[in-house]
Amino acid sequence: MAHTRIRKFNTKDTYPEQKLDNDLCQAVVAGNMVYLRGQIAQDLDTRESLHMGDAGKQADKAMSNIAMLLEEAGSELGHIVKVVVYLTDIRYREPVYRAMGKWLKGVFPVSTGLVVSALARPEWVVEIDATAVIPEGYKPKKKGKR
Repeated sequence: MAHTRIRKFNTKDTYPEQKLDNDLCQAVVAGNMVYLRGQIAQDLDTRESLHMGDAGKQADKAMSNIAMLLEEAGSELGHIVKVVVYLTDIRYREPVYRAMGKWLKGVFPVSTGLVVSALARPEWVVEIDATAVIPEGYKPKKKGKR
């Protein structure tokens, strides 16, 4: 079975100032697993950074992206098994985890939180990485785009 790659892109379009040329994607479906790229407060269609200076709103947008990508992959938030949260400042922990908690109420994934010196762009203060499953026999409510 081939892996399904969702929302392919090249880093030269996303980070033109960094002179990169890497072929990546936002999500990979491998078997019944869904691996997501770390999500930040960015519009995935326009690549516009959003909510500068507001860690809680950045986390909310990252979770919105995660929900959308999981739907496109044929899964949903309820099937997340692991999240990794990257913060650029420990003081962002409460607003970020409050925002994330609204999206993951009743899900109970395993979680790892890290404080890092920086993310790929200086305006991003939180990045959320998620891994999910597609349970056998699961039928998504909406048809995902592949």
